[in-house]
Amino acid sequence: MRILLDKFSKSFGTTSVIEDMNLEVGSGEMLALLGPSGCGKSTTLFAICGIHRPTAGRILFGDRDVTNLPSQERNVGVVFQSYALYPHMTVEENIGFPLTVRRVAASDIKKQVAGIAALVHIDNLLDRKPSQLSGGQQQRVALARALIRRPDVLLLDEPLANLDAKLRLEMRSEIRRLQKETGITAILVTHDQVEAMSMCDRIAIMKSGEIVQVATPSQMYQDPRTAFVAGFLGNPPISFLKGKAAHGAFVSTDGKLQMTLPALSGIADGTALTLGIRPEHFGTAGNVPVEGKVTFAETQGRENLYDVVLPDGSVIRSIQPVRDDVTLGDQVRWGIDSKSAFVFAEDGTRL
Repeated sequence: MRILLDKFSKSFGTTSVIEDMNLEVGSGEMLALLGPSGCGKSTTLFAICGIHRPTAGRILFGDRDVTNLPSQERNVGVVFQSYALYPHMTVEENIGFPLTVRRVAASDIKKQVAGIAALVHIDNLLDRKPSQLSGGQQQRVALARALIRRPDVLLLDEPLANLDAKLRLEMRSEIRRLQKETGITAILVTHDQVEAMSMCDRIAIMKSGEIVQVATPSQMYQDPRTAFVAGFLGNPPISFLKGKAAHGAFVSTDGKLQMTLPALSGIADGTALTLGIRPEHFGTAGNVPVEGKVTFAETQGRENLYDVVLPDGSVIRSIQPVRDDVTLGDQVRWGIDSKSAFVFAEDGTRL
């Protein structure tokens, strides 16, 4: 089921949250709405499911205009961060409720509930009430209830927020597998870049009610449109260095780092710039040498993470294979891979 937001706007009183948003989610696609708190992700999701009425614009499911339809007339499954379980029902009754409303035979409901409960690892909790469950268990019940109805559209609002790390990893793959197998069109709202990148076909990064960029996870990571996008994706995060343009090169504030970049051809000398360097592109193999002092070192199992402070006080992160020849306080001379560096204008636009 294709989802189309056509010039979608939403205001609350005199406060405009989203204005003239255009977004298309392909049939069978899983798309993430990714961004910081308050950027409009959940507002968009609530409008798609029918909780919020758009101030302007249209929302289409396929060719059907659902802009003014109530939630119950849109075949959507929703998982809220707040669980929204029925407190007087057992786990089994909560999960099976959408099928009960559809008057599915009791024996079929029991069978489907057992299957979906096993999938989300709560098959031993079917007789309990929500008040007897942990937050993570309640979230799994909510997820099972949304999935059991086999909706045309699945909407997920921070669905894994209350799960422990191991189960979160497992559930990411399980949700993705089920979504792929059933062909359900899904939208995931999250501020967790790992969830967005690992679960979704494409990501729409939002900032202040606007979509900044829409792309596949790999495209967005390798080709960010703005400094905001580059900074939001990546763990450890990208490092930014301030400088200016001079004869087609980036020059750091203290003049000790100079890097000729094709993107700066024709850029006026003295133009303020920001250089973006991902941790994997700064280390012993880079072609532009940089000297600095190691002020942070952390072993992460298969690799080490370092912070290197440059003479002007700027910090560059480096992630490298495990090594034991670098310690805190060491002076190092490592290199930046100039072909992988990003350069941004003063307003954050990628050059």
